[in-house]
Amino acid sequence: MSDKCDMCLLGLIILSSLLTGTSGEDHVFISSGENVHLSCNKALPDCTSTTWIYSSFRDSAGTVELITGGIKKNDTERHERLSLESDCSLNIKNVTEEDYGFYSCRQYVNGQKQGPDADVFLHVLHVSLFLSSSSSSSSSSSQTEISPGRSVTLSCQLYSLFSCDYLVSSEGFEMLWVNQTGVDLKTDSRYQISSSSDQYHCIIITLTTTLLKEDDNREWRCRLTHGEQLKTSVRYTVKYSDPGETEVSVNAGLLYRVIVTIVEIAVFVPPTVILLQIICARRAGRKDSRPPEEIEMPTILE
Repeated sequence: MSDKCDMCLLGLIILSSLLTGTSGEDHVFISSGENVHLSCNKALPDCTSTTWIYSSFRDSAGTVELITGGIKKNDTERHERLSLESDCSLNIKNVTEEDYGFYSCRQYVNGQKQGPDADVFLHVLHVSLFLSSSSSSSSSSSQTEISPGRSVTLSCQLYSLFSCDYLVSSEGFEMLWVNQTGVDLKTDSRYQISSSSDQYHCIIITLTTTLLKEDDNREWRCRLTHGEQLKTSVRYTVKYSDPGETEVSVNAGLLYRVIVTIVEIAVFVPPTVILLQIICARRAGRKDSRPPEEIEMPTILE
């Protein structure tokens, strides 16, 4: 029952935010892989009575306590990435697309809530790479090594609790792919750009192209804007890996080892040969210097 109540409460908070147009510090936009700082309304001298809760609509688990009494909960997936600042704010390192959702900072004394809650909606921008010959994606990476001639699709997704109709139609949020100089790639015919949405990715904008030789180290950027204001962006760079260069490198390494071996043999063998010659000569000298009586005479057969 408490889980259902929590979900209802979360729904009311979101509905209230939609109706009142609440914006500012309580909406944080961040790109995956970055660190984020969520503020808390500190009403007490220390953080020993601080509780941070988290919730989303992805499942029916309800709200989860990340911090209780100023101490991190050990049974949360993001435990290692969380830390509490001296002002009771919450830090999340290396944000992933799974971190989007609703966060609330609350402070209690003897079970009584102190001061107003600090409610934060975290929106996460994330990019995945899809190759033409593979159904798998390369996520959480701003650089990928592939080869020219491949057809690639970069999918930029905004993970948010808010509906796309609200963010796009009512609030005027927009996502676009641009090059390194900030030019919209919709103006370039070599790129196929489309947008869509689903239950958990409020906005999805994909860029599909066939890589050219000059695309090595080229940077593409997915930008999320609100009017004229840039909310956050993700940069993606492709660096080519040439199998031919790898083979040349391997062969060069093998040749180097062969040359080193030959040099070692050339340095080691001559002294060894000379030493053997000296030993043989000395032994031969000893045989020649023996007295005549010690020399065995051959037996003459009659």
